[in-house]
Amino acid sequence: MRGLVSFALFCVLYVTVQGKLSSPKIQLYSHFPGEYGKGNTLICYVSGFHPPDISIELLKDGVVIPNSQQTDLAFEKGWQFHLTKSVSFTPQKGEDYSCKVRHMSEMKTVIWEPNM
Repeated sequence: MRGLVSFALFCVLYVTVQGKLSSPKIQLYSHFPGEYGKGNTLICYVSGFHPPDISIELLKDGVVIPNSQQTDLAFEKGWQFHLTKSVSFTPQKGEDYSCKVRHMSEMKTVIWEPNM
């Protein structure tokens, strides 16, 4: 009987945790202030999402930028996760940089504002 009660509690906890859906918060920024023609690092920080089924792409003019680095999936309190993806880049006038995030069936794109 005790085993059955424990199993039932485990199932309730599992369904509660798995049923919590949180959309990601996306921040796209550069390591240093944006300056055309100067090397920099483009960083996309995605946080507060659950479940951890997610993909992140850094784009230049709509095309995936090669050689980007992604951190390991990190766990936050409240069953939420965060990831960071970054790549070295040298912004040029007229180029558009963005971060495209797919979480479950939802797709979001955030545009980098160079402040130049």
